[in-house]
Amino acid sequence: MLLTITLEREPAGDLGYLLHKHPERMQTFALNFGSAHVFYPEFTETRCTAALLLDVDAIGLVRGRGNDALASHYVNDRPYVASSFMSVALAEIFRSALNGRCRERPELAELELPFIARMSAVPCRGHGDYIHELFGPLGYEIRAKRLPLDEQFPEWGDSVYYQVELHHRIRLQELLSHLYILLPVLDNDKHYWVGDDEVQKLLHHGSNWLAGHPHRERIAQRYLKHQSKLVRSVLSMLRESDGLEESPLVDEPMGEEKLRLNDERIQRVVDTLKATGAKRVLDLGCGEGKLLRALAADPQFETIIGMDVSPRTLEIAVDRLYLDRVPDEQQTRIQLHQGSLMYRDQRLLGFDAAAIVEVVEHLDPARLLRFEQTLFGYTRPRSIVLTTPNREYNIRFGEWMRDRLRHADHRFEWTRAEFQAWAEGVASRYGYAVTFDGIGDVDEALGTPTQLALFRQSP
Repeated sequence: MLLTITLEREPAGDLGYLLHKHPERMQTFALNFGSAHVFYPEFTETRCTAALLLDVDAIGLVRGRGNDALASHYVNDRPYVASSFMSVALAEIFRSALNGRCRERPELAELELPFIARMSAVPCRGHGDYIHELFGPLGYEIRAKRLPLDEQFPEWGDSVYYQVELHHRIRLQELLSHLYILLPVLDNDKHYWVGDDEVQKLLHHGSNWLAGHPHRERIAQRYLKHQSKLVRSVLSMLRESDGLEESPLVDEPMGEEKLRLNDERIQRVVDTLKATGAKRVLDLGCGEGKLLRALAADPQFETIIGMDVSPRTLEIAVDRLYLDRVPDEQQTRIQLHQGSLMYRDQRLLGFDAAAIVEVVEHLDPARLLRFEQTLFGYTRPRSIVLTTPNREYNIRFGEWMRDRLRHADHRFEWTRAEFQAWAEGVASRYGYAVTFDGIGDVDEALGTPTQLALFRQSP
């Protein structure tokens, strides 16, 4: 992972004093997850760039854990993306600058200077607007470019990673504190245990800006790994210090209604699967494991397989399900596989039922036929539960949603008529019968926010 900080100002060599790192030397530092290298690829009188290159030992991170069930333990994105590893490196290698100290030129630490911060790959768990929503209120000019999954195969679509460039006239301490806090927030994860000391870190490094940030609740939630007690503590202290009124805890723009709808959706899918009598079930596009956790709580489901294309997402699911800490029989009952809905996979054959929850709308329309052939033609579980948003209902979330999709990564959203036409066509072509239902509050004219189709193999 590469982070560069550029100073455009004469004398640009002041950046070396600010960072306490000499521009004419390359330095290497040992960290508990690998090593870091600091060097200056550019050093002129008017422009100076400092580079921080992390070399994360991905195998060393999991060596000795005794769980080799997932290849994603060894093959993952951690060495290549800006995350909590970068935050730790900033705190250890640029400690004086992060704390606002410049020993040899103390007056420099108080100057607002024209900095440019560039990151080669920033994971954005949620949608790309988060980058602008988090850094925009802090005054940055933001340039973010979404990266493809694979440049050689553009048809695979985009990834959750962005090249990011931030421009701002700002004190270096402020720039580093923003990066220290917000990089793990964008990643929505941390590689280490989060406890009370993380509350103090958040309050310390966010002391000059967090209380007034319009998304402080989301920042606190993600930085503290959604530990409600810690989040409430931070928000309470911020309100006390700045006189802020209490606001609801939300992690997405649609707030409490969206959180309630998601819980209702998960429960409805579980109930529908139970009603089919299924014992061996698939969760295709399982994401971070919310449905898997609900399925695991019901003894009817004897074998549960989750599959997702993202190794990093599967790591989060392992953490949610405590799969590295549960008894061996539970690890056998619940298994996670990396894979794609676009390709035939023999591991998925012979199951009673499959759930595809809020997944299909993330596929490019041109790839729907391949999805149909793989799921309905090859995998052929006896029952399939599929949910997707109802586009007609979007206006209920606000006038601004009239012509927008609910998520930046959605490629389309169907009306009720469009969804039913597609589902009935698929059922007819592959020998299934289909019935429809809705999830969420009912609007007589618009229907429900979520659509559900239950496919059953015809006798």
